[in-house]
Amino acid sequence: MSSFDARAREWDKDKMHMERSVAIASELEKMIPLRPSMKALEYGAGTGILSFLLQDRFSEITLMDNSQEMIKVCAEKIEYHQTNHIVPLWFDLEHEKYDGKFDIIYNQMVLHHVNDFEAILSRFYSLLNSGGYLAIADLYPEDGSFHGIDVKVHLGFDPENLKEILKHIGFKNIEHKTCFELKRESGKIFPIFLLVAQK
Repeated sequence: MSSFDARAREWDKDKMHMERSVAIASELEKMIPLRPSMKALEYGAGTGILSFLLQDRFSEITLMDNSQEMIKVCAEKIEYHQTNHIVPLWFDLEHEKYDGKFDIIYNQMVLHHVNDFEAILSRFYSLLNSGGYLAIADLYPEDGSFHGIDVKVHLGFDPENLKEILKHIGFKNIEHKTCFELKRESGKIFPIFLLVAQK
């Protein structure tokens, strides 16, 4: 069982997860001209907090995660809220090819967990319809104290470096801004950026 599987049942009890998602949803709505006809994919959806905040903005939302327990929690929330246009999907996009097209793909605090993040960015590009949008919320570069030394992750990203990688893939109209500051009990603050790009 992965650490995310183990934490799935308690995930929504962390107030910070909701506060962060609310901030990201608010900025995403400002930075992207959302349309009700859009088909959305939340990659690394976890329990789908961000998508449930945005549920009225899209015609269809796919919640994709490689944690089976997270997807089970998503399915229970969908049933409870009777949100029939939200679809939970247990899938590992890092290692499997997915056939589908979306008008917007978004994720939060996911990219630093993806080993080959450039490959996943290329995969996002291929899954987007022409003119579609990608939105990435993640950590600015940090010293490793966010997860601790035992967890193998990327230590955040410089959005300007990400911008160059995305340009090379074929994305355009790339912009980013700070959207949230995550405060730890230690007093340490970890700022989070939101970057948007268009195919």
